[in-house]
This record gives sequence, structure tokens and C-alpha cells, in this order.
Amino acid sequence: MSTGVGDTLTVRQILDLDRVAAGRPEVVAGAGHLDRPVRWVHVAEAADVGVMLSGGEMILTTGVLLAADERLQAEYIDSLHRAEAAALVLGLGRAFPSSPEGMRRAAERHGLPMVVLHRPFPFAELTEEVQSRLVRRKFAAVSLSEGIRTALTSLITSGAPLQGLLDEIAAHSGCPVVLTNLAHRVLATAGEHPAVDDVLRDWDRIARQPGGIDGEGWIRAELGGRGERWGSVVLCGHRGDGASGRLLADRAAEALVLHHLLAGAGPSWEEQSARCLLADLLAGGAPARLLPRARAAGLPVNRRTFLPLVVRDTPPAQLDRILRLLGLTGLVTELAERSTAVLLSLARDQAPEALAAHFADRLRAETGAARALVAAGPASPAWEDVPEALREALHVADAATGAPPGLPPVVRMGDVRLRGLVRQLRDDPRVQAFSERELDAILASEDAAELVPVLRAYLTTGRNKSRTAQLTHMSRPALYRRLECIEKLLGVDLDDFEQAASVHLALLAHDAQSGP
Repeated sequence: MSTGVGDTLTVRQILDLDRVAAGRPEVVAGAGHLDRPVRWVHVAEAADVGVMLSGGEMILTTGVLLAADERLQAEYIDSLHRAEAAALVLGLGRAFPSSPEGMRRAAERHGLPMVVLHRPFPFAELTEEVQSRLVRRKFAAVSLSEGIRTALTSLITSGAPLQGLLDEIAAHSGCPVVLTNLAHRVLATAGEHPAVDDVLRDWDRIARQPGGIDGEGWIRAELGGRGERWGSVVLCGHRGDGASGRLLADRAAEALVLHHLLAGAGPSWEEQSARCLLADLLAGGAPARLLPRARAAGLPVNRRTFLPLVVRDTPPAQLDRILRLLGLTGLVTELAERSTAVLLSLARDQAPEALAAHFADRLRAETGAARALVAAGPASPAWEDVPEALREALHVADAATGAPPGLPPVVRMGDVRLRGLVRQLRDDPRVQAFSERELDAILASEDAAELVPVLRAYLTTGRNKSRTAQLTHMSRPALYRRLECIEKLLGVDLDDFEQAASVHLALLAHDAQSGP
């Protein structure tokens, strides 16, 4: 029989007990209802036993007070049905040497499992064993409930992220766990990757089916609070006892609701889902393995063109609203401070460059920013190209930050030129050593805070002294003195193109080290 931790046994499980088998049980009615839960076992010979029941009892009787009256036998079955008894077990003997046909027909009519025992059987032994098993199962259920509640509450109070809770739930349930919104879109998952991938591969079809993939072990618990629903948590293919799975799902739902309420104004579950997916793509996760997650999250992936954008200094909620206004589909998430990634999924007949420009124009109109920075990676119809394209968009946004005016509305790799190259090479030790060697004297100077901005402005403006004086808010004579000091410290002649280019390259590398 099952070793799960539900706090009830079924009629079938009780009939499978060795002690019951000794009585040679035969199911004579209600064979299709043997999975009814049995809350308690009750020995009763009274003809009006139904008035003493509260539902879910298995009644054991010899029927000694019923033997002579077929009408009373039918009424007896009727009363058990009204009291919602789980089953009737009749011990054959002097009162009933064989199964009484009238009781059998009444039980079959009501769908009440009726079992006859062909051998004498001490009812006390059965009640003792079943009651002890029920008590043990109730204790195990309480222990399981408190164990997972304690574990999840501890994670919540320690500030664990949503993924931490789901991983704990998956560890307790031993099956994939899926968090969805009301539209059945997957927000987060937990469990072993191959099993999760199997679940997500056909999620659109199976999400709305109560039985899931195989009709067994799919347990859904609704999430909500304060009068509204947010979504569901689903145990996908739980192999343990059904009652224990329901208990686990309910405890998981309680913890997730608490986590949601405590999060307050923090990122929504949808935002966290997009962030995790795009972060995994950037981190080098296998695109093929992440494709089911993207599809289950609601991103169209079949016959589409993918265009990654990175926007600076604009909150995700505002970008998401602009996408809806433009009728575009995509994932939006803040990946780092001031940088928000947008992964657009476009139909094959849509022009990525034109849509990116339209997006940038709408962004400037919405924010009132004359020069909102929108960086783009290359558009591609291949999902496998998305990680590299997304990394390129981030690199372009990084390189374009602090660049001089004149960049186009949508910045691409070709627009960041030398600055972009230096940003790509900034982690190379040789570039770092070159930058330190060229700039060491000025960076170590007591006047570095005043001299470095002047040097940066002078080189950025193409050594235009008038423009540099305007940008640094100083007179021409004062600027000349600062430039002479800089040349003396560095030992260079900034009027010499090659020497100025060398210093400019070193300064770009230095800035890249402290850039976003």
C-alpha cells in the first residue's frame, strides 16, 4: 500500500492490508468507488447507525439486527449513503451466510462500496491496525506540513529571492515546480533541468489541462490575497501520495503569497521572470535549453526575428508601456543599474531597423529626453544568436555612455568606433598596463581632480580649445595654464597627433575601467 503522508487511507488501501486479506474480502458493490478516503473505522450493529456518523467512516458489521427484514436492510444502506459513509464491510456468518442481494443492489445504486468477508474475522484487529495507521499518517502529515512551512518561512525572513523558495519547494516535492500568472504564462520554474524542459516543451497545450501531461500527479494551488488572484503554483508530476502533494502545494502557495505581499513595490514576478531568462542568456546558458522557457513565458519564438535593445535611465515599466502602445511583443527587464534590456520578438515581415527607430522616437516623446540612449544589437531570425546579440547591445550602451554628441537615435556597434573597441578590450592586462603607464603621473597628482576633466574635454572635442574652455567653464588663459601643466606631468606634446592619440586611448581605457 502507499507510504505517503496523507492523513487518510482509501477503501482500496485498507482492503490490501494483510489482516483484511485473511478474511477473504469480496467487493460486491461500488467497485468503482474504492478510492474513497476513509477517515475512521467504526464497528456498529445498530440498525440506525447512520445518525451516529459524520462522514468518511468505514462501517464493520455482522448485520445481526438486519437479517430478517429486507426493507430494514435497504433503509440501512440508505442511511449510510445519507451520512456519507466511506464503505460497508459485512462479515458473513449466521446472520448472512451469503451476500444479501437487497443490500447489494441498494449499495450499488448509491455507489457505496460494499465488501463481504467470507471467513470469520476479528473486527477489533482491523480497527486497531487502521486506527493506528491513520494516527501515524496524521502525525506524518502534520510533520511534513510544519517542516516545509518552517523551511519556507525561514527563507522568506532571511530575504531569499523567489527562486530560492521555488527551489526549496521542488526539493520537498521531488518534481518540477512551475509558477504561472493568470494567463498561464510561466514566470519561474524549479527542479531538475531535463524534467523542467519536458514540462515546458509543450506548455501551451498542457497548461490548461487539469491532468497535465499524463493525467496524474499534477497539483495546482491558486495564489492570491486581498480579494484578488495573481496566478498558480503547479507541482508537475508529483509521484508521492496525493494528499501529501496537495499539502505541499498548499504550503507552497501560502509561502509564495507571503513573499509576494512582503515584496511590496519591488520587481513583479513577471519582471523577475524576464530578468532571470535574459540573465541566463547573457551568462552563456545554452539557447536551445532556454527556448522552452522563453516560449512558456509568452515570448513568440516560431518564425520570428529577435532584436535586442538596451536603454539607459528609463524604468522597465515605462518601456513596457511603450511596447504596448506600439503593439510590439518582447521581454523587458532591468539588468543592471540604469540599464534596461528589451528583447523584441518581431514578425518576419517587420523591419527591425525602422521599428527600433520608431521605438527610440516614441521613447524621447514619452520621456521628454532629447537624447535618450537606445543601443541595439544585430537583429537575427535565429534564437541561437540572441545571447551574443544581447551582449553586443549591452556593450554598445556601455561604450556610448558619456560619448560626445552626434550619435544617432539608435546606437549600434559601428557608431561607437574607438570608444567601443577600448570598452571591449578593457579587461586585457596589456591595455590596463598601457593606460596606467601613460596616465600614472597625472592620476597620482594632487591636482588630478581638476586636470583629468580638462584633459578629457580637450581630447573629446578634437583638441578644440575654445570648445574645451566652454565645457570646463574657464577662461582661455586658465585653460592654457592647465594644458601646460598636463603636458609637463605626462611628458607629452598634445599638439602632436600621435602623442595626443596615445593619451586619448589611455584615457578611454581608464574610463572604461570605471564605466557602467
